[in-house]
Amino acid sequence: MDLEVKGVAVSPRRQTQLSSMGKKRQGWRPDTRASHGPRPPEVPCLDLGRLGDSDEEDGNSYMPYSGSYPHTCHLDSSLHWRTSLQTPYAQHHQAEQQKTVPENLPSPRDRYKLKYRQYEADMREEYKQYSERIAEKKKDHFQCPEASVKEDVAAERRKQAVVEQVMVDQLSRAVISDPEQSTRADVYKEAHGLLGFGTAPMRCRKRTLHETKIRTKSGLTENMLSNKLRFDSRIISRNGRDACRELIGFFFACDRSLTVYEFRQFGKNRTNALPFIQKGVYQHQCGQKKGKAYDLSDFYIGANLTFRSVDHNLPESCKQNPVLTLRVIGIDEAAVDFLKASSVEFKQECSKQVVDNSKVFKKIQGMLRETLSKRGVRVLTGLGKYFRNVDKNRNGFLSQADFKEALKVFHLEIPEGDFVSLWLILDDSKSDKVDFGEFTRAIFGEMNEYRKSFVRKAYMKLDFNKTGSVPMVDIRKCYCAKKHPLVLAGKATEEDIKSSFLETLGESCSNPNEVSYSEFEDYYEGLSIGIMDDEDFVNILRNPWGI
Repeated sequence: MDLEVKGVAVSPRRQTQLSSMGKKRQGWRPDTRASHGPRPPEVPCLDLGRLGDSDEEDGNSYMPYSGSYPHTCHLDSSLHWRTSLQTPYAQHHQAEQQKTVPENLPSPRDRYKLKYRQYEADMREEYKQYSERIAEKKKDHFQCPEASVKEDVAAERRKQAVVEQVMVDQLSRAVISDPEQSTRADVYKEAHGLLGFGTAPMRCRKRTLHETKIRTKSGLTENMLSNKLRFDSRIISRNGRDACRELIGFFFACDRSLTVYEFRQFGKNRTNALPFIQKGVYQHQCGQKKGKAYDLSDFYIGANLTFRSVDHNLPESCKQNPVLTLRVIGIDEAAVDFLKASSVEFKQECSKQVVDNSKVFKKIQGMLRETLSKRGVRVLTGLGKYFRNVDKNRNGFLSQADFKEALKVFHLEIPEGDFVSLWLILDDSKSDKVDFGEFTRAIFGEMNEYRKSFVRKAYMKLDFNKTGSVPMVDIRKCYCAKKHPLVLAGKATEEDIKSSFLETLGESCSNPNEVSYSEFEDYYEGLSIGIMDDEDFVNILRNPWGI
């Protein structure tokens, strides 16, 4: 059968190759000579140039095969080409070719217009409901953020890693490499060259644990160390780098010793737990219990643990103060209950002196509460800046006259008798100087550790390099006032709220170009005084800083 192909030409060379290939083929092949004949007029010519997508095509031109429409087309003779056109499939194609699209369509009737408007309104209402559902999900996600759950899981993993490191450090004998296992006779012979022929020096000898000449430093076992109390703590310091250190401590009931480790991160992937306070039995360095060893009753949220700075290998910034103060910010309540139940000697004692001191603090704080509720931020930030300017020695200690002058400048009135009582409590060393941070906490109080933890989170997010200060430019970039109540109510713009915040914060800074941790903390300390609910205060930190 001769098919006419338009648009495709075959070169003479190709025709020669095809003819030669046909001659070389061997084996069985179908006899198609009977089908080689003239093209029937009913069969359209094959035009490859028209094989392209057409806009007139639609999904109705294809009819699937079924049993009611037999579709067989044998190429044995031209008769089958003619008979194949009589099938419903071929008739359908012929009908499709004759189908035309009218050019002048009539405009849709009012009924269809009404249906379309109803459809459009339904789509808008559905999209509105969808948007409300998404907003509600975001609100629920914000109230119980997934990031918060991840942070809790990560924090628990860090604590577990520190626990494992502590157990490894305390159970390691470190005997093989201990230089003390060399006896004095061996050292003398080696020094004077009296070792026998063929005897290797001490550093080259192969030694085992059973050949050691010294005893291990302690006989602690894992079972004894398991009776421990884990607590989280922070350094009370105006230095931002020290205040944001992540410290985890352990109190061992077997020998009443304690140790504190610092969890540190080096780069993105490397972490380690390093000893901050070596394991030992320590005594109080300040307060009514000065000189007494720590026991189980000294560990609770808000308790202060004091150590002598010179007794420990601390960073230089921590050694500036002769006494290192750690504040307990979290505690393992289950371990406390277990140790209390198993300890016969445990007793919670609160001396009369401690009760009297607490009454003095509460009385003075009650006097200043009304004044601070109206201008707490201005007073706290301004007083902190005043103290830093007066502190010429940069050690944080001021005299009684300096404190009296500061109270007078900021119009804070305290009766003379109450001030004397307060000074006797704070100046327990009789040096006539008191740390101004301790003085501020005594007369104003301080926010609880739950609120303080979010203040530290916000500052650590800003100071990700842990330098202790944040440029004011970064504060401006990171602060977001979109969810401020005045902005949501339409009474103020985001720029107004941001400018007001930066102005107030900048006035409290000694350097207008950067914000230290103490200045950042003073701002929110003053803000915390007028907010009674903890969650309201936490939302004030979450919304602008995204924590």
